[in-house]
Amino acid sequence: MELRQLEYFVAVARTGSFTRAAAATHTSQPNISAQVAGLEREWGTRLFERVGRTVALTDAGHAALPHARAALAAAESARLASAEVAQVITGTLAVGMVDGCTIAPLFDAFAAFRRAHPGVRVSLGEDESPALADRVRRGDLDTALTGSAGAPPAGLEALTVISERVVAVVPHGHRLAGRRRIGSDDLDGETLIGLPSGAGIRTVFDDGCARPVDVEATSPDAVAALARGGVGVGILSESIAAEHLATLHGVPIDGVDRPALLCLVWRRRPSPAVSVFVELARSAFGLDQD
Repeated sequence: MELRQLEYFVAVARTGSFTRAAAATHTSQPNISAQVAGLEREWGTRLFERVGRTVALTDAGHAALPHARAALAAAESARLASAEVAQVITGTLAVGMVDGCTIAPLFDAFAAFRRAHPGVRVSLGEDESPALADRVRRGDLDTALTGSAGAPPAGLEALTVISERVVAVVPHGHRLAGRRRIGSDDLDGETLIGLPSGAGIRTVFDDGCARPVDVEATSPDAVAALARGGVGVGILSESIAAEHLATLHGVPIDGVDRPALLCLVWRRRPSPAVSVFVELARSAFGLDQD
C-alpha cells in the first residue's frame, strides 16, 4: 500500500467519479482506476460499486475511508514537521561574542551546531557587550554572549551562563596578594587596569568603587597580561582570575558586591536555528542538569 493509492481512494470517494478524481489529482483515469484496483486486491475487498455513471462506497469502503484520511493527515503532519526542521538545516545563524572571548563552552556549542547542521550558513564575530545587545535587538545578530552587571540586558530573552563576583588581580608577591579582602582605599596609588566602559565586569566595578580605571584593555587576557607584567592592578571576574592562578591572585573588593553576568541573549520568538543553538549552549555550559 502506498500513500498515493490512499490519496486516489479518498479522491474517488469525495468526487464520486474516477474521471473527476483523476482531474483533481492530476493523473489519468486509467491510472487512478488501476491504483484503486490494486488497493482492493491488497485489502481483499471491493471499495466502490458503480451506480449509473457514478461510483459509491461499499460498506468496506465506508469503513476504510476515515482511516485513509487519518493516514494522509499523519503523513502531512510529518511533512510539515520535517519542513520546520529544514529551516534549521538551510537557514542562517549570526552569533556574537564579547571581545577577546575565550569561553570554551560557547565554542563547544558552536562546534556541535555545525556538526548537527552543516547546511546552515554561520557567522561568528566579536564586539563590546552593549553593542552586541543592541545588534541582537535590531536583528543584526541572532544571538550573542554578552557581559552585564547584576541583570541580563533588557528587552531580550537570556540564558545566564556565569554569575560571579569581581576581584582585583595582582601578581604573586604584590602587597595585596596575601589579603583576603581589600577596600577601595587599598587601591590608592595603584594603576587600575580594566575592560572598556560598558562591559559587565567594568560596570560592576564602576558601580561599587569610586576609583577610576586608568588603563583600558580590550580583552580579559590583556588585562591579566598587563597585571602580570606589573603595569597595575587588574579588574576581572573570579573565574577569569582563576584561569591565571599560576601567576596572579584575585582579591575581593569591599563594596563591589553585584555579580558580573555572562549571558547568551536572543530576541523573543526565536528562529528554529536559534532555539537549537540555545539548547546546545545550555548543554555545553552544563545548565541542562539544573
